[in-house]
Amino acid sequence: MTAALRTWYLRHARDLPWRVGPAERAAGVRPDPYRVWLSEIMLQQTTVAAVKGYFERFTALWPTVGALAAADDGAVMAEWAGLGYYARARNLLKCARVVAGDLGGRFPETEAELRALPGIGSYTAAAVAAIAFDRPAAVVDGNVERVMARLFAVDTPLPGAKPLLTALAARLTPKAHPGDHAQAVMDLGATVCTPRRPACGICPLLGGCAGRAAGIAPDLPRKRPKAVKPVRRGIAYVARRVDGAWLLETRPDKGLLGGTLGWPGTAWTEPAPDAAPPVAADWRPLGGEVRHTFTHFHLRLAVMAAELPLDAVPDRGAFVDGAAFRRDALPTVMRKVHDLASATFPPIERLPGGGL
Repeated sequence: MTAALRTWYLRHARDLPWRVGPAERAAGVRPDPYRVWLSEIMLQQTTVAAVKGYFERFTALWPTVGALAAADDGAVMAEWAGLGYYARARNLLKCARVVAGDLGGRFPETEAELRALPGIGSYTAAAVAAIAFDRPAAVVDGNVERVMARLFAVDTPLPGAKPLLTALAARLTPKAHPGDHAQAVMDLGATVCTPRRPACGICPLLGGCAGRAAGIAPDLPRKRPKAVKPVRRGIAYVARRVDGAWLLETRPDKGLLGGTLGWPGTAWTEPAPDAAPPVAADWRPLGGEVRHTFTHFHLRLAVMAAELPLDAVPDRGAFVDGAAFRRDALPTVMRKVHDLASATFPPIERLPGGGL
């Protein structure tokens, strides 16, 4: 079964910017552990399509783990903006600094040693060990869970089935070419054994698939019904000074969107919180609201806008010059706030020399 999967992978492996393909590996090219680790951290909770551009920008700016370790925290958080799950970016920097500072710039090769690094859990440790160092580790992401559930007709719903699916993946992991095998199973789940309408007719594992034989493959893996997400509410305050500078604040390191730049605002609670403007001003409510969904709740933000004089002194946050402001450096929910509010501010008229 693993031999058939490897043969399929040699022909159909996806071309990914962080991957050393099977032909390159056969020619002796070894994966860069830094690029493998970086891609795996980025790929958590998101898609290959979403990650490609981020990965290419990161590796252009910080081509080695030492370069990333020396980077400014704010610059890294700004480049991460839009990928979500910002604790990953904070742990990314912590891990890079441990590897660069304490380990001489070399990633450890075993799962146990990798798990000891900041932000590296069981899945990432297995992925780096297998893909970067060809260690026989069971790499189990959502694609692999789906392939195992169908291949062995596992009817137990997720997440309860995770230990069994991991054990089955470990049983199939070969000692020879485990890195190729790990990527082959993930590619199979992403391109053939897809969540809906799996292309069973072209699957290299068709002959041994118990789920297909039982006629239940498209229904696997089974999942428990999702709990209804609560709705939290808050207020975002968008203020621009008359010279074009925006009032922004860096959120605390801990908590949602930790360490990111955004608009001052209230806590996000149910019921709606009391007003808490960051500076005394003639605040005006904007029509509509910003809606955003996080893992555990839906967010509804009312947006207030104000134009501030040059001598305005906010209680929190700091002014960012309009020319230096980057919408793309904001997390997605803060971009939505910007897009709702920015059209309400009149254009800044500047003199030919750049003055007001």
